[in-house]
Amino acid sequence: MDRVGGRGPAGCRAVQAETDVEAQASMNTAASSSAASVRVEIDDVQSAALRPRPVPYEGKFIFLRVDDRHAGRSLLRRLLPVTSGGLLSVDPSQDVWVAVALTHQGLRALGVPQESLDSFPLAFREGMAARADLIGDVGESAPAHWEPPFGTGEVHIALSALSPDAARLERALERARTAYQDTPGITVIWQQDVRQLPTGRTTFGFRDGISYPNIEGVPLPGSNPQEVPIKAGEFILGYPDETGNLPPMPSPDVLGRNGTYVAVRKAHTNVAAWRRYLRANSSGAEEEALLAAKMVGRWPSGAPLALSPEHDDPELAADPHRVNNFLYRENDDRGFRCPAGAHIRRINPRDATIIGDARMHRLIRRGTTYGPPLPEGVLEDDGADRGLVGAFIGAHLERQFEFIKAEWVNDGNFIGYPGEKDPVAGHHDGTGSATIPEKPVRRRLQNLPSFVVIRGGEYCFLPGLRALRWLAELGE
Repeated sequence: MDRVGGRGPAGCRAVQAETDVEAQASMNTAASSSAASVRVEIDDVQSAALRPRPVPYEGKFIFLRVDDRHAGRSLLRRLLPVTSGGLLSVDPSQDVWVAVALTHQGLRALGVPQESLDSFPLAFREGMAARADLIGDVGESAPAHWEPPFGTGEVHIALSALSPDAARLERALERARTAYQDTPGITVIWQQDVRQLPTGRTTFGFRDGISYPNIEGVPLPGSNPQEVPIKAGEFILGYPDETGNLPPMPSPDVLGRNGTYVAVRKAHTNVAAWRRYLRANSSGAEEEALLAAKMVGRWPSGAPLALSPEHDDPELAADPHRVNNFLYRENDDRGFRCPAGAHIRRINPRDATIIGDARMHRLIRRGTTYGPPLPEGVLEDDGADRGLVGAFIGAHLERQFEFIKAEWVNDGNFIGYPGEKDPVAGHHDGTGSATIPEKPVRRRLQNLPSFVVIRGGEYCFLPGLRALRWLAELGE
């Protein structure tokens, strides 16, 4: 029996937004496809923007407050030799990099001219906390419950460092520490360690970091051989995007070119609630594993349902040439293998039939794990803080990160499931529902709790290296 339930019909916002995007993309297809191939100025782009994180990894996020603009500029001068640019080595396991990003309040604290501050997009100027209702950060995830200093306006500079191991991470961090600890007028206000768990998986038990876009003009292959290269301007400022146009760029050009935007999010994962829900809605271990895979879109090993719909396939998952080599439309457009509402299919619908053009909303995603794993088999929460610190990178905050969050994660209208949200990442509060296509009758999950609770977020600008020098030399 089909157990129908959930919220009432969604408003027309998703339909209208996607219709507008589709029309814009259609009008610019010829210009986009005929545009000359570009070469991104890789050496001026911070490594954090384009380089996949190492596997395994150790890392740290550090937030700083600038109490004196001269101190802030001095800090940037000290950080420049530490900050990584380009793609570094071909083998990501050999890389270690430090990245420097700034919030809008941080740019103001450095003394950036008002004309330049006003040239940034509205979403960045307002900040993530001010746009929480729009993107679905409500209830437990509302800014009122965020971990300080998120959303307070005190986060000015965000440092991140990633390395294949603790020793190399410490060497990189020591150089960064020397810069900010020796600069009066700079205060460390938040730190978060991240690392890959011994299992190589997230706190939910699933392999992460598999998908990476194929970007035109970037000498780094995407993870899906079937993906047509996406215009560089979707990810890096100063290059044509999928509309065939240059995305709006902050002024002066030296500040904006080769920069990008990063939505940084700390997300607590309710692992015990996840396990209890799977257990309560399954008749045994095999069905429990399949239900989890249907909600995520992959098996724990990373093998996609689109290629292995009946069982996990660790051999497939271990093959980098196969694990992400799939599309949806030809073999699974109706979602009998991977449900249209599954987490990975919502975040990246690929070529699936949806309202609008999925390529207009592609993101680079960096997910890193924090906190201890919940021991296997434990169904009650142990009180530990665990989850993900995510960095979502793109040149268009509003039609990439915000659109995905508002319309794809927290609404299902674009796939024909009005009122349904992402079963893993959506805000449910015990009332969520999700559809799993099955024959002869589809299945409806009911009373989904929120498995992910946002603990904080910030919108940051990740400047190019020339832009960092420009900022460091302001007023000199």
